[in-house]
Amino acid sequence: MPPHPPPKSNHEPLARLLTEVATGRRSVADALAALADGPADAPPSPDIAATERVTLDLDRQRRCGFPEVIYGDGKPAQMIAAIIQSQQAAGQPSLATRVAPEVAEQVQTQIPTARYNPVARTLTAGVADAAPPSPIPKTQDAVSPDAGLIKHVAVVTAGSTDAPVAEEAIETLHWMGIRFRQFDDIGVAGPARLLAAVPHLRQAAAVVVIAGMEGALPAAVGGHLSVPVFAVPTSVGYGATLGGLTAMLGMLSSCASNVAVVNIDAGFKAAYLAGLVVRQLERST
Repeated sequence: MPPHPPPKSNHEPLARLLTEVATGRRSVADALAALADGPADAPPSPDIAATERVTLDLDRQRRCGFPEVIYGDGKPAQMIAAIIQSQQAAGQPSLATRVAPEVAEQVQTQIPTARYNPVARTLTAGVADAAPPSPIPKTQDAVSPDAGLIKHVAVVTAGSTDAPVAEEAIETLHWMGIRFRQFDDIGVAGPARLLAAVPHLRQAAAVVVIAGMEGALPAAVGGHLSVPVFAVPTSVGYGATLGGLTAMLGMLSSCASNVAVVNIDAGFKAAYLAGLVVRQLERST
């Protein structure tokens, strides 16, 4: 999948500032202060798109590698559509998470090319590959004959009830242009399932492990691997699981040194971090 296109940017204000320094009209200290804070009377930045109740950071792709992500919960369809349209005008792909089905339907009437995943509750638009995410088959080695090991993220779930969080993670990786492999329902209650997956998991550059109940799976996975494991506690289970708090505390207490934990049900956050690992590896090779 091709990388995100370079963001559109206007360098005229910076060029003007450098010219003022070069011609002696502005000191270096003043220029540094202007770069840090921006002049109080500066016109709106071309890298900021302002709509009603929204100030969109269009410069985030340049600074951070990927555009701003839309948290859709509580946002009306008109607002989400306006943000996506602003990103499209800037040549940026859009990802909206936690979007209710009825809201997604309204957005799609304004942006027919937007794709909704009802399990993940995500909307994507402007992604290079407009088709739904397609994993590297787990029945084959993640090896390309001409390029060696394919750098990718493994997404692992403990149980099938964790699917919505896993789908959010997968849609995030797809939006980032990161390849992935999917391993479903291999929790610790059936150890043979995990052991069968370990040889394939060892080919991944990073692993996202999603589990509810007691949250034991990330530590079990981490003990077999030498790569980062991003653990996602889910709000799956009966009363004593406390809506995912029990799993989160167990994961935070893990003795596996390569396990880091994100928030409850935060498939997006774990996938984003894992995707950054892959992106850095791609840049270094």
